[in-house]
Amino acid sequence: MESLEAIRFSRNGDSASLALLEQRLLPLQTQWIQIDGPKAAWNAIYDMTVRGAPAIAIAAALSLAVDLVNNGGGAQFDSPAVAAAHVIEQMDFLVTSRPTAVNLSIAATALKGLAEREARAAGATATSVTGAVVGACQAMLADDVAANKSMGRHGSYALLAASQARGRASSGRVSVLTHCNTGSLATAAYGTALGVIRALHEQGRLEHAYCCETRPYNQGARLTAYELVHDGIPSTLICDSAAAALMAAGKVDAVVVGADRIAANGDTANKIGTYCHAVAAHHHDIPFFVAAPTTTLDPDLDNGTFIPIEERSPEEVTHFKGQRVAADIPVWNPSFDVTPAPLIEGIITERGLVPRAAGSASNSFAVRSWLAAAAAARDGGEQGTNGLAAAAAQTKALATHPGFQALDCEGIKAYVAARPQLAKHVGSPDSSDDWQVREIGDGNINFVYVLEGPAGSLCVKQAPPYVRAAGESWPLTQDRVRIEAAVLAEEAAHCPQHVPALYHFDARMCIIAMQYLPPPHGIVRKGLIEGRTYPLLATHLASFLADTLFHTSLLAMPSDKFSANVARFSNVEMCRVSEQLIFTDPFFPAPRNRHTSPQLDADVATLHADVAARVAASRLKVKFTQQRQALIHADLHTGSIMATQDTTFVIDPEFAFYGPMGFDVGKILANLLLMYFACDGHATEADPRAQQREWLLSAVAELWAGFQRRFCELWRQHGAKGDACSASLFDAAASKEGSAAQQLAEQLFMAELWRDAVGFLGVVMLRRLVTFAHVADMDSIADADARAACERRALHFGRHVLANAAGVSSVQQLCDLAQAARQAGQLPGGAV
Repeated sequence: MESLEAIRFSRNGDSASLALLEQRLLPLQTQWIQIDGPKAAWNAIYDMTVRGAPAIAIAAALSLAVDLVNNGGGAQFDSPAVAAAHVIEQMDFLVTSRPTAVNLSIAATALKGLAEREARAAGATATSVTGAVVGACQAMLADDVAANKSMGRHGSYALLAASQARGRASSGRVSVLTHCNTGSLATAAYGTALGVIRALHEQGRLEHAYCCETRPYNQGARLTAYELVHDGIPSTLICDSAAAALMAAGKVDAVVVGADRIAANGDTANKIGTYCHAVAAHHHDIPFFVAAPTTTLDPDLDNGTFIPIEERSPEEVTHFKGQRVAADIPVWNPSFDVTPAPLIEGIITERGLVPRAAGSASNSFAVRSWLAAAAAARDGGEQGTNGLAAAAAQTKALATHPGFQALDCEGIKAYVAARPQLAKHVGSPDSSDDWQVREIGDGNINFVYVLEGPAGSLCVKQAPPYVRAAGESWPLTQDRVRIEAAVLAEEAAHCPQHVPALYHFDARMCIIAMQYLPPPHGIVRKGLIEGRTYPLLATHLASFLADTLFHTSLLAMPSDKFSANVARFSNVEMCRVSEQLIFTDPFFPAPRNRHTSPQLDADVATLHADVAARVAASRLKVKFTQQRQALIHADLHTGSIMATQDTTFVIDPEFAFYGPMGFDVGKILANLLLMYFACDGHATEADPRAQQREWLLSAVAELWAGFQRRFCELWRQHGAKGDACSASLFDAAASKEGSAAQQLAEQLFMAELWRDAVGFLGVVMLRRLVTFAHVADMDSIADADARAACERRALHFGRHVLANAAGVSSVQQLCDLAQAARQAGQLPGGAV
């Protein structure tokens, strides 16, 4: 498809040409206007032949380039100083064409400064001055395209994350409203706000785009609609006054607009009508974003009250096609309005999102400090680079709900006390001063609090906008809280005996509250490290896996409900974390990787060079990404299970999504086997851990056998309800063929599931040994040599079963291989 463009510039030796698309005639006519210099450009900008803040700046600069090249390339000036004076004069003149759009002013300042510096340089000539200025003008065109595409990438993530933080866009696809025109026709190409919509569409994350007509000049109806149709983007045109009603109808997940000037506090001037949309979005709890290049940021203006607002001709309101359609009445026709910073969720630029100002309670943005850090980074200073990184690290907060506030123990106490439906589990709010609150989260992702009082106890989890174990350097979607709440409810519907009760979900604060499991309940991983065994763990986990996986699969559901569930539990960002950590990072020296060094250096280097392991992991990654079999927990390890000798509860399903069943099965088996290999490192003379090792292998065998048995029982009882194996073809009671088909389907299905589980088991073990966030089973072994010996055996076992999953035909063979791996050199081929 031919790309849309509004500016055509070319240079051939001593001649240059500039043509601007006559946007006032779109979409009915396509006409190009030749621009021979700054005066023609001034008229084109003022008359809105070209419009859009970035395009205005580029058109103005290129008109100067045409003037300089075609009138002598510098030979027309008597001296470098005269050449610089001409550049200054022309740019000052061009700025008067549209005073609100700061991009033009910034470009003019930059070009004037360049001309003055070149004129003062040793050996300067008029030709060298004009050559430098023309080169800078030409670079603006290419730089704008690259900046817009970068802006689109940053913005697509921000819109999706902010929408999902509010419980919107649960399908992973966003419906977006935009105003005015901010696409290829307003920039060099691709666009700012419309570039974000283009990026979402290219990524498969756009549900629908809504563009407002943008009265009185109709840039939305004439231009944005034209671009959306041209690119085949699903879209609808609405009247400006219909936007609030569209939001009330639940049709909008996010709003993204452009900007003509952004003040130091984040107040933003954009096309008239933008402020109305921001107010409506705030009322309907819809994230409102601004997308603009850094050239639109004006650190010299403290706030939006200092932004000059251009007023247009009354005829734009009173006349249509040259004929008056309004009464003879005074007209106020501002071209722009200012949206206050508190209404703005985030400011998207080509360098990322502008961070909030410290201590501002999210009411303003740190435009000045962020720009200063960016400028220092461009200059190559170490301090500047660190400053930019620090500023960038704050941007993930903009993906949170504006009302989000990270709570500590006292904050959690106040939160619960203010909500009677939660306080009743702990005690009367009047007694909250006597409640005990402690933070117990030992996982890698979230903060977890326990409240205890006279009436009982409560567990409250809050998700920060980053990975807890890594801190703010690793932003992470807070939509994981919505996923966890929905998954807990779904799992409880099928297996309530092994899922804690969910009491409360708060999308704004990214909080869930649930049943607290008091002692003797404990995290299974901790218990295993201490040497405990859990007699019913395998049986309970087999039931949990079979019940939740079967009942959420197409074996038990009609296809329409199944498809709706796949969309409902879309968990894109958390899946991306798993895809990276599990299927990619173990096989190369990723930045966050770590291992016991130097003891395992050679083993890890061998793994990184293992072609077969890379290929096997890649095949599993495709299956993990594409196979939508059932709602899987996706993080089922011994740290996500609380148990006693008699009970078992599965917790922390924030990674859940519709994926391959074998992943859940393989992951829990992998974690049991990791502890099996770690036992030697925890052994003492008093407790050699022999009994625990034996129990762990028996648990592996019992878990698989129990899962297979229960799953097939459910299939025979409820399979007629699902569309995977239609009752008309697989009803064992109806015909001999139906019975045979049922048996063969079960046999083939379970064989494939087992192969998947073994492969996933192998790659999960590798991930826990050589990448970010190990397991405490190994890390708690104090002696590095002893720990490395345990890890080496587990590492080679994991690699072997990953690369040879098809050859591991039974759970007994898997256990035999684990025993052999524990005895160095006993794997097939002497791998250990």
